[in-house]
Amino acid sequence: MNFRPLYDRVLVQRVSSEAKSAGGLFIPETAKEKPQEARVVKAGPGRVLDDGKVRPMIVKEGDRILLSRYPSNEVKIDGEDFVIVREDEILAVLD
Repeated sequence: MNFRPLYDRVLVQRVSSEAKSAGGLFIPETAKEKPQEARVVKAGPGRVLDDGKVRPMIVKEGDRILLSRYPSNEVKIDGEDFVIVREDEILAVLD
């Protein structure tokens, strides 16, 4: 994949959600909520500060993260769904 996020943007792919509820019922695709957990695929170089210096990214490729429920920049690359978010829109890094 030839894709490189700019500045403090991060390309992530959502982790698929469970097809069953806690009670054992199967959930149809149309009723599923979008998962908040994602995996960092690529990260930009970092945020450019007012003095021109670049603050490096906190997240790196392969990190598991938590996103807000409805990020705005969903894209399709090579037939796969991804989300582009700014680093400050990432809620947490999962260890």
